Amino acid sequence: MAYYITYGEFQYHLKEYYQRTGNRMQFPEMTTYLYRKGLLLDTPPREQPVNKMYGPMTDDEFDKAIDSFVLSVTPNISATSTVNETDIIPQTRDVYVIRHPRYTRRSPHIHNYFEVDFVASGQCNFVFENEERTLRTGELCIIAPHSRHDLTIDDDETTVFCIMIRKSTFNTTFFSLMSQKNLLSYFFRTILQGNSHANYLLFYSEDVVWLKNIIRNAISECHKGDAFSNNNCISWIHLFFAHLIRGYSKTVQFYNYQMGTDFSLVLQYIQHNYRTLTLASLAEFFHYSEAYLSTLISQNTGCSFTSLVKQLRMADAVSCLTNTQMKISEIAENIGYNSADHFSRVFRTTYHMSPQEYRKKHQDQEESFTPFAEI
Repeated sequence: MAYYITYGEFQYHLKEYYQRTGNRMQFPEMTTYLYRKGLLLDTPPREQPVNKMYGPMTDDEFDKAIDSFVLSVTPNISATSTVNETDIIPQTRDVYVIRHPRYTRRSPHIHNYFEVDFVASGQCNFVFENEERTLRTGELCIIAPHSRHDLTIDDDETTVFCIMIRKSTFNTTFFSLMSQKNLLSYFFRTILQGNSHANYLLFYSEDVVWLKNIIRNAISECHKGDAFSNNNCISWIHLFFAHLIRGYSKTVQFYNYQMGTDFSLVLQYIQHNYRTLTLASLAEFFHYSEAYLSTLISQNTGCSFTSLVKQLRMADAVSCLTNTQMKISEIAENIGYNSADHFSRVFRTTYHMSPQEYRKKHQDQEESFTPFAEI
């Protein structure tokens, strides 16, 4: 059976218990504690209306607004190191956004959904596998499913927003942003979809106000009960990710990665220079040996340097074939092949048809469109 309490009251009791006893509780533990104390409600209290935009607010004003939102909680559920999306994401939601509770007990855990933690102000303690670090204002961490982690906040001034996304929703809705024809988007997919090992992507954003405004409106949608709120929340988070990918890819870091932020720059360099790039020139530019750089590319993308370059060339070839009237020889030269014959052989091996056959097939499939034609 579900019970109810406001964000503000729940947070008050977490802090009061810590100050009084010196001990901390996890969210499920505090829920059971409040239930046994008779402090949960059988029916939800009246919430403040949330049918407005939450952009032009100070942090304190929005904190007070969140304090008035109502939580639906279920007591007598044990805190566990494995959390399923059905335990925390409401059944009618694909995305669920909360303000991360302060003064909780550290308890590293894993779950089967994606989690995004954004430090809107202050700093927090972040544990990931065998790594511990401090996340500060503007830092944002996308945590892949099945990664052991935890986040704790030790003061009232820090605000961390936690975005929880069903894996199925992430793969179908948000991965379109990472399906662009560039290597960095491909690398994001590889990192976040891989089930072989835990991983995260860590960004640093200077535009904290802009991201806060998006999240504020997303979290307000989570507290609306109409037929539009779920899709609206997805749209806000879609905009959130698009802003990150477009503006902050150069700041990205990866868990336990030897090259740190340099690797995103390597992928971007390949993306921009693949037409004439060799492994030797890439290694010289970044001051690594060819063998070392080749191994790192293979281990972290699942592809060799040669395969990545081929993928980029073929993607551009397909675009030229379907969207332009360029000659085959012109396309070959444009994407870095010395001859049309060489390009055609590689293309046939990849797509099992010649470039001319591919162009004809896809042009034949296109329907003609005449604007304002009479029906």
